[in-house]
Amino acid sequence: MRRTVEAIVVVHVHNHPHVLLLQIANSFFKLPGDYLQPGEDEIEGLKLRLNKQLSRVLATTDAGEPLFEGANDWDIRECIGQWWRTNFESFLYPYLPAHITRPKENKKVFLVLLPPQRTLWIPRNLKLMAVPLFEIYENSSRFGNQISAIPYLLSRFNFVLQ
Repeated sequence: MRRTVEAIVVVHVHNHPHVLLLQIANSFFKLPGDYLQPGEDEIEGLKLRLNKQLSRVLATTDAGEPLFEGANDWDIRECIGQWWRTNFESFLYPYLPAHITRPKENKKVFLVLLPPQRTLWIPRNLKLMAVPLFEIYENSSRFGNQISAIPYLLSRFNFVLQ
């Protein structure tokens, strides 16, 4: 089974919560994150994917591994949602149907707080957008089912703006 981790990064713009989304081309949006390797820890894997997608590479080690700026300062909180892919199709369910014994994918979404004074570095083929929650709410035609469900997932949190 393929495992995927993604981050809901909430930022405040003009005293209103926004979610950071990566835009690919003109109409495809996704959350930061990606697939995990077999046996890889979810939290450490999400930190590595966030570093690869949103951090600047400072140098490389002797083994060729990249060293990222602020690699360990991601504040990953709890898992706030998960979806299941039952077959090799694009639709994901917010639950595992009872008749499925071997799902093809499990996607977990974690709440991630952006560290203070964090500088984000985005690859040239991507565009980072801070999208307000009211624009995402019930807008599955533009953002898809999983992203349009984010306001529901975040509704149990109380955001204190400072």
